[in-house]
Amino acid sequence: MAGERSGSALVALVVLLASLAGCGGRSTADSATADVQRLLDRRAAAVVDRDERAYERTGEGTDFAQLRAVPVAAWSYRVTAVRRTGDTATADAELRYRVAGYDQAPVTAGRTLRLDRDADGRWSVDTDRPAKKSAQQLWDQGPVELVRGRHSLVLGVGQSGQALRDFADLADRAVPAVSDAWGTNWSRRVVVLVPKSVEGMAGLLGSPASSYRGIAAVTTGETGAPARAPADRIIVNPDAFALLGGLGEQVVITHETTHVATRVRTTAATPLWLSEGYADWVGYRAAGRTPVEAAPELSRAVREDRLPSALPDDEDFGFTGDASRLARSYESGWTACRLIADRWGEARLGAFYRAVGEHRQRAGAVEDALRKVLGTTPDAFTKDWRAYLRDQLG
Repeated sequence: MAGERSGSALVALVVLLASLAGCGGRSTADSATADVQRLLDRRAAAVVDRDERAYERTGEGTDFAQLRAVPVAAWSYRVTAVRRTGDTATADAELRYRVAGYDQAPVTAGRTLRLDRDADGRWSVDTDRPAKKSAQQLWDQGPVELVRGRHSLVLGVGQSGQALRDFADLADRAVPAVSDAWGTNWSRRVVVLVPKSVEGMAGLLGSPASSYRGIAAVTTGETGAPARAPADRIIVNPDAFALLGGLGEQVVITHETTHVATRVRTTAATPLWLSEGYADWVGYRAAGRTPVEAAPELSRAVREDRLPSALPDDEDFGFTGDASRLARSYESGWTACRLIADRWGEARLGAFYRAVGEHRQRAGAVEDALRKVLGTTPDAFTKDWRAYLRDQLG
């Protein structure tokens, strides 16, 4: 009996402690999380509604003027954690937004917000910054300016209106050029981000600036989206871009626009020599450049009897490696695609690209596509490609 009474008392004590701890109600942490979520819901609605006063009532963080020009179709936060100390708190949140008329899927960004609570118990945002290991958004770098083209939306920070208009013109010429080569089954619209410097570009990519010193532009976006094209962005390095001539500028933007068009057919099975080579092929397709002019590093290697024995591996395309090696890798991919277009036709080149991307994994993808689309083998194609280099670049 004594043992039974002790057990019953223990159960009662556990129930009492659980009740005191908040079972059946909300804990302090849960209450703060819910309050912060409601605050960020109001903040998100203010952004979508372009309501600066409502936005300012949620606190500070990003100045509304910095993102006023961004045409958003959707904007939402999902609070994932709140760490509270008295009347201050730090919240981790996932920001999801879409640019109106361009994004078919949202951009997702990690954010860290610091908050204060006033005497009435109301929370407000003090700072709103990229989460650790998350990339910046363009408005984190300053007030965003916007220029609309026929097929493009250019967003910039620290750039003149004329500079942004020039980028819109380049993109507006690139979109129909890409459609002429690839086909029209893609969005046929591009978003171009132009930060103030290479440091700004690196911030948008969440990487060191040293990785992009000589890179004029990159395209971001998930590969292999099954149905809808994701929210691709062409991000410009204005420092490197300024060193290009008019033809080079157009080739670069057309190259990056090709990545936007081919994104849903580019998968883990697609080697970089094909995805980068095809983008270069489209970029140079109407440029009027000879092979020697378009592939100077590879031409030099051929003349010096340093003919590559095989197409480049993905590792050869690393931005932090040797610049000459990187150039030869891009030029090798371009000449391989050019060979296919010259010998089998441009339509077969597009079909080959799509066939490779249809595989679920890298192994066997190129081999199967060579056999089914071009009627050749990897060894035979490599032999033909090396002969093509001698003929075109020797």
